[in-house]
Amino acid sequence: MEKNPEFTFVCSQAQQFEWVKNWYPGLYSTIQKFVKEGRFIPVGGTWVEMDGNLPSGESMVRQFLQGQRFFQQEFGKLCLEFWLPDTFGYSAQLPQVMNGCGIHRFLTQKLSWNLVNTFPHNTFVWEGIDGSQVLAHFPPADSYGLAGCVEEMLKTAKNNRDRGRVNHSAALFGFGDGGGGPTQKILDRLRRMKDTDGLPRVQMSTPDRLFTALEKEKAQLCTWVGELFLELHNGTYTTHGQIKKGNRECERLLHDVEILSSFALAQKSSFQYPSAKLQHLWRLLLLNQFHDVLPGSCIQLVAEDAMRYYSEICSAGSQLLKDAVQSLFGGLLSSSQETNGGILVVNTLPWKRTEVIPKAGPGGSKTLALVTVPSMGYCVVQDSLPPPYPVTVTKEVDGSVIMKNGLVRVCLDTLGRVTSLCLMHPERESVPEGCCANQFVIFDDVPLYWDAWDVMDYHLETRKTIAHLLKPLEIIQPGGLRGSVTSSLQISEKSVLTQEVILDAACPHVRFQTQVDWNEAHKFLKVEFPAKVRSPNATYEIQFGHLQRPTHWNTSWDWARFEVWSHKWMDLSEHGFGVALLNDSKYGCSVRSNVMSLSLLRAPKSPDATADIGSHQFTYAVMPHVGSFQEAEVIRQAYNLNFPLHKVPCVSGQHPAWSAFSVQSPAVVLEAIKQAEDVPGVLVIRLYESHGSTVVTWLQTSLPVQEAVMCDLLEQPDPSKCVPLEERGLRLSFTPFQIQTVLLTLKQPGSS
Repeated sequence: MEKNPEFTFVCSQAQQFEWVKNWYPGLYSTIQKFVKEGRFIPVGGTWVEMDGNLPSGESMVRQFLQGQRFFQQEFGKLCLEFWLPDTFGYSAQLPQVMNGCGIHRFLTQKLSWNLVNTFPHNTFVWEGIDGSQVLAHFPPADSYGLAGCVEEMLKTAKNNRDRGRVNHSAALFGFGDGGGGPTQKILDRLRRMKDTDGLPRVQMSTPDRLFTALEKEKAQLCTWVGELFLELHNGTYTTHGQIKKGNRECERLLHDVEILSSFALAQKSSFQYPSAKLQHLWRLLLLNQFHDVLPGSCIQLVAEDAMRYYSEICSAGSQLLKDAVQSLFGGLLSSSQETNGGILVVNTLPWKRTEVIPKAGPGGSKTLALVTVPSMGYCVVQDSLPPPYPVTVTKEVDGSVIMKNGLVRVCLDTLGRVTSLCLMHPERESVPEGCCANQFVIFDDVPLYWDAWDVMDYHLETRKTIAHLLKPLEIIQPGGLRGSVTSSLQISEKSVLTQEVILDAACPHVRFQTQVDWNEAHKFLKVEFPAKVRSPNATYEIQFGHLQRPTHWNTSWDWARFEVWSHKWMDLSEHGFGVALLNDSKYGCSVRSNVMSLSLLRAPKSPDATADIGSHQFTYAVMPHVGSFQEAEVIRQAYNLNFPLHKVPCVSGQHPAWSAFSVQSPAVVLEAIKQAEDVPGVLVIRLYESHGSTVVTWLQTSLPVQEAVMCDLLEQPDPSKCVPLEERGLRLSFTPFQIQTVLLTLKQPGSS
């Protein structure tokens, strides 16, 4: 930069800047000088260049919140463009998240890697599932590591699929995967092409200048609606299952810590909200969402680092959870873990829940209790509620088992496969005749290119069912509040699978708690659920919403999605009936025709030869339902599976139940509660519309609220959008999949 005064350099990822600041302060002050001159340009607005599919919606918001705040504090300005050249697909909710964080421009080149279909645009308007739009640009050279050669510039001009609409495009030069730095030779080549006959005009520029030029032609651009699906690297939805599980568990833990700490803050002015500790833990989690860590496409040393970070988040987060519980309920808590007193049950989700929980019985014995816990609140349980219909477990002469709970009836054969899954009222079978659900299958998994990244469509031709019984079906819980059976299967000479199938009282789904000791090479384990349902589309949960993908392979765009991703649930429904598959830590999945498949484990050998080897625990559940998945509350059931109730021994006595927040409409999910970044005593409440509907609802709270105002995802208030505090709470209007954030100012103790 000192030798080439015209040279401009873009650098993404706040995390990188923070490392330089901490370890190389002299270099950092030089960078700050060049940033002021507009030549060293921070871009992206996120903490790291994260994976675009797997982080939760709230994690994506925090990527921008932490990144944009860092850039504002260190360099005095927010980033105006989202810069994500090398991630393996882009969620259809990203445009709304970007817009909420002050970003309306987006650059990537990864979709040029599509294996099947050529993406039709280089410059276009990208529209998310809620209607939010951003201006997207894919550099036509299909690379972020150009060497400044003539043929690259010719390709940049020739390959522009939107020529005639826009004639400007970016050429990203430098050694991209090594940090992006160019050599003097590259800069000299580019200088010669500034104004040469027969070549495109090449000039050193900035993202702002490029997007400003593109925005002038925006009215002529085409619009792409929905996800930007990369037709490659589909293995990254499953590789390194322990990293995926660590991510989901830590997202859940930080969600719960923030909610209980917010309640403690509202109830006790003496409680110190752990802002600095939470920021540290969030930044560790966000670092692990980098696009070669969470996808599992990292070397062994990085995987070990990632697991260590998850361990730190779990350890420190659990302590913060205890601190909040102690502050909230200190007077109720029992010092004994084995008590004949009550049990304090805490619900961090925004709806009332009735569930079976484990409870300490007399003399330290373990027992079960059916409890009803209010929305985002707690209750003290002395005795179990009577089940509306006790669970029955019956072993048949042939060794099969039938379990019923008044809502569903499930029949399991000796291998633990589901031969029948019936809704009881109205009676409706969900497993097609002659088929088995909960069928484990294994595939040969030898991709063409990148081992950890890819799974190819031809792996589907190698399907083998797993039917080698190691331990036959055995009843563990005989019924009442819970029925369960267990069995073990031999996957191969080296790998074993053990599973407990659980049916609880008052529960609409059947749960499969699974342990796998996995020691394979280039194999892919899945579980299949054929459903007695006919539909051309299946529905998959994404961040703050859901989308549909085809269940057929009519076109090349359809069959290129032979392996896709979702978050906590997917659903296959026809009019009036459907089947949902829920999970607590998996992402890869597919639905072809009527067979729903959840991807469980892979065994790639590069770049980490130890990936996925070892012991894995995960849970999934199947839920047949009448009506649509929205009417059947599939979304709530998936949240319940992922956010268990918290249980703490407490002293006996009468303690009234308490609820902090509830939302009137079942379509609206209260996703996060935290203290505002800059204003102590102010809570940030994030909600989203989950059904794909326009809805008006009431947010009710028992917290002492003084004022409510809408804000963006960076927590910047909009003074024109004050929300009146009415007797019924706050009245909020949502459009389909809309995210809304409210700042609640708490009353100070003593104020009226």
